[in-house]
Amino acid sequence: MTSFPRRNRLHIRARAFLAAGAVLLLAGWSLPDRSEVSDMPADILAKKMSQAVTDEKAWRHLEAISEATAANGGHRADGSPGYDASTQYLTRTLTAAGYKVKRQEFSFLDYEIFSEKASVTAPNPRTLTPIIARFSISTPEGGLTAPVVVPSGKSTGCTANDYAGQDVKGKIVLVDVNDCFITQKQITASEMGAVAVLMNVNAPNPQLNLRYRMVPPEDARIPIATLNRGEAEQLKSDIAAGPVTVNVDLRGRNKMTKTYNLLADTPTGRADNTVVMGAHIDSVDTTPGMNDNAAASAMLLETAVQMAPYWKHVKNRVRFAWWAAEEKGISGSQYYVDQLNEADRSGTALYLNLEMIGSPNFLRQVYNGQTADGPGPAGSDRISGLIGGYFADRGLPTAGLVLDGRSDHSPFIAAGIPAGGVNAGSDAVKTPEQAKVFGGTVGEMLDPCYHQACDTLANVNRTIFEQNGRAMAWAVGRFAVDTSDVNGK
Repeated sequence: MTSFPRRNRLHIRARAFLAAGAVLLLAGWSLPDRSEVSDMPADILAKKMSQAVTDEKAWRHLEAISEATAANGGHRADGSPGYDASTQYLTRTLTAAGYKVKRQEFSFLDYEIFSEKASVTAPNPRTLTPIIARFSISTPEGGLTAPVVVPSGKSTGCTANDYAGQDVKGKIVLVDVNDCFITQKQITASEMGAVAVLMNVNAPNPQLNLRYRMVPPEDARIPIATLNRGEAEQLKSDIAAGPVTVNVDLRGRNKMTKTYNLLADTPTGRADNTVVMGAHIDSVDTTPGMNDNAAASAMLLETAVQMAPYWKHVKNRVRFAWWAAEEKGISGSQYYVDQLNEADRSGTALYLNLEMIGSPNFLRQVYNGQTADGPGPAGSDRISGLIGGYFADRGLPTAGLVLDGRSDHSPFIAAGIPAGGVNAGSDAVKTPEQAKVFGGTVGEMLDPCYHQACDTLANVNRTIFEQNGRAMAWAVGRFAVDTSDVNGK
């Protein structure tokens, strides 16, 4: 680092402050008086925020992230040039709006893949194209060979009852997606004595395959990989005709990767009643990830920018967070929560999550305050009710979505912090009943480009992108003033 004399440092700081002020004034803003907090009713600030955050403004950020991603390897996987270029844009924009941006650096458990091969060895030899799940247990080098069977009961293989009366010891089981996390599928299969799991992605496109992950990684028991629907259905047909033997060579290993979250706080508001609003900025390495999750990151950025003129009305500190490594086991938000001491945890009023907010075949989903095991932390249902009420007041129907383990709300929920948010959908397939309410295409994934190269700007539905963005801007504006009906403060 170059050292400047004290006099020059003061000049540099003055120029930087004036430059930031110039950016704000060019945008039609005045710098807020940070020493003053004035009263503004929660519903008024909520309304102002909802009106200020628009598709057009947020789209410019999304285009900038798209350009940074495309120019730096085509993805934003943690540790990649695309990740760094995108976060540099976020940092510049936040700094120009007056925020002090913090990089929260950490290392996380990653997964390096060496082999993902499979083949039918008998009776009709052919090659398969599996995709190993991240954090899967590895087969021996050269693979393992065993008979393949399907569950005798429900095809998803989530419980022991799905294998009732069936001997699967020493065999490979072929199951379908849905009903439970893949982690549960391989735990169940392992307890029944299976040596590996193949999972039918069962997507509308018979050639589509997806990479899943073990959550948490320590629950990995046996090798598991996915097959596309075309290969899986042919395998099932072969099994129905007689015994089928398959060799699977699935190998990877855990490794540590360095990355960082980005955090930006309002300079006003109670630090002991912080509202956290976040979205992950990373993508998988097979896609530019515009809907997953650059769209949410761009909308979050615009929300932060538009809140700057209202800092003096913020009574509860708002922390805007762009999480790293969500695609690698929700590691960024988990690290953040793990660093909270008891005072920090109790001083976190609530968490608002934005995930895949522009899905082209969308459902207008609001996290419903429930987990797979029952109610979420006290106050989560109130967050759900308020966000759902925002949509209802505008004649926009919603669908409830459980607070599952698939996004960055999960660590907050586990820590007892109330959470909510929006999600337009990923790999679930739209039903006729859903299409009657939300429109779209029956039998197609809510995001047909989920984790694929086609997740570009053209994959983002701007209507739901703006609707979700305005709803969440409304919510953070409301909670920036009043969280009493969520946490009593």
